[in-house]
Amino acid sequence: MPEGPEIRRAADTLADVLEGRTITSITFGLPRLRREASRLKGHKVVAIETRGKALLTHFEHGLSIYSHNQLYGVWKVIAGHTLPKSTRSMRLLLQTRDHSAILYSASDISVWPTAELVHHPFLAKIGPDIMDPCLGWRDVADRLGLPQFAAKELAALYLDQAFLAGNGNYLRSEILHDARLHHRQRPRELTRGELGKLARSTLTISRRSYDSGGITLAPRLSRSLQRQGLAREWRRFYVFGREDSPCYHCSHPIRRQEVGSRRLYFCPVCQGEH
Repeated sequence: MPEGPEIRRAADTLADVLEGRTITSITFGLPRLRREASRLKGHKVVAIETRGKALLTHFEHGLSIYSHNQLYGVWKVIAGHTLPKSTRSMRLLLQTRDHSAILYSASDISVWPTAELVHHPFLAKIGPDIMDPCLGWRDVADRLGLPQFAAKELAALYLDQAFLAGNGNYLRSEILHDARLHHRQRPRELTRGELGKLARSTLTISRRSYDSGGITLAPRLSRSLQRQGLAREWRRFYVFGREDSPCYHCSHPIRRQEVGSRRLYFCPVCQGEH
């Protein structure tokens, strides 16, 4: 499933061709939504927003399209109106005079009055967007100390969208490794320094992934591995997907565990359980 950085990059691509432009044609692939097209056609898109793994397309007249990519959804943007051939099911098509934006495969789509989005069943229960540029490390540290989060194991907390929306499986492993913390630890067990380091790592890793298109390694290390001829998939992550490969910090083999039915990777030396 795409995580916060990927959703934000998709939103940026959509914003480039939709924001400030009038929708000349709109098609919903889901029968239950087809009547909504007439309410949106001919109106201007004023903003593309992300909230965690959800994407919101806001229109000038106070309506918004909510969409969630779920496991298999993907946005495509093309110049013109000739749609590419695809085996995927088209769920939403937004067209301006010059471009087409197509959402394939996702089924969690709805149209809402913008002012009522605070009552959306998903949006109402999620925490701050991990990609929100206004989110600071002290905000993350403060949330780590809240009673509903402080007693949770980090492995569970860093998939909890109520804690931070947009966090996900690869970010979880990479953030905890960068913070040098074991996934069984809980925020209430951490020192003030460890909490600060975890909060900073949370933003550093997620924003680095956004900036680089999915690479969480420090840029210098990633470039060094590239010069050695390693393919991109082997120079993306510190630990995620690198089971039995040497840790870049201590050379100990990376381990994998199934935690909450999701794979988690860590270095048992750098992230020893206290």
